[in-house]
Amino acid sequence: MRHHLPAAALAAAALLALSACSGSGDDTAAAADGELALVTPGTLTVCTNPPFEPFEFEDENGEIVGLDIDITREVAEDLGLELEVVVSPFDTLESGASLNTGACDISASGLTITDERAAKFDFSQPYFDADQGLLVAAGSGIDDVDSLAGKKIAVQMATTGETWVEEQGLTPVQFEDLGLQIQALQTGQVDAVVNDIAVLGAFVSEGLEVTSTFPTGEQYGLGVKKGNTALLEAVDATLERIHEDGTYDAIYTERIGTAPLAD
Repeated sequence: MRHHLPAAALAAAALLALSACSGSGDDTAAAADGELALVTPGTLTVCTNPPFEPFEFEDENGEIVGLDIDITREVAEDLGLELEVVVSPFDTLESGASLNTGACDISASGLTITDERAAKFDFSQPYFDADQGLLVAAGSGIDDVDSLAGKKIAVQMATTGETWVEEQGLTPVQFEDLGLQIQALQTGQVDAVVNDIAVLGAFVSEGLEVTSTFPTGEQYGLGVKKGNTALLEAVDATLERIHEDGTYDAIYTERIGTAPLAD
């Protein structure tokens, strides 16, 4: 546990050095010479796209919370920074635009690590294993790929779920976020919803059920602008720490409802 803290401390020191020598406030440029670049000095700004419960969603007080927010708050605390959460369209996250335009320092929104995305921004080490799931009306009889033939399938645009549906030769209907997917299923606009299995459990009520899981070997990572190596190293150091000291297990259990499977 303790041997990971110096990495975070060094990154924090790099932040202080950068803040001391930068009076222009232009921290949206790429980091130079390994220094930690931040959009706003003293703040770790995180872009996310709710609703995507339990990873990011609005609680009863109107605050954005969830597993991704819990993890990025740990990063901020290790660096001695405040955390600011910015709601952004998912396509700006998966394309890297949110990072490259200086909207935020980290993209955290259940982002599956892919080669295409990794060409646009850097990923942290994986922090969550994810497969695709199938949510349908109870008693629909839709429970596998074959039974989806000819059906309208709600997908979240620019996600790996959309890619999976297209690869099966099925008919995807795009929606901007998970909430709109669920609404379309409840109102009969579509026959099924495909999205990450971990987020579908919250909707297994009022006549909806998860009938299948499609293993894809997907893993989530946090996104950082290319060139900001000090921040990426700090993120990875925090991920290693929280896995070793039990913090990750506690966050996972609270948000997912079960303890993570042992490696």
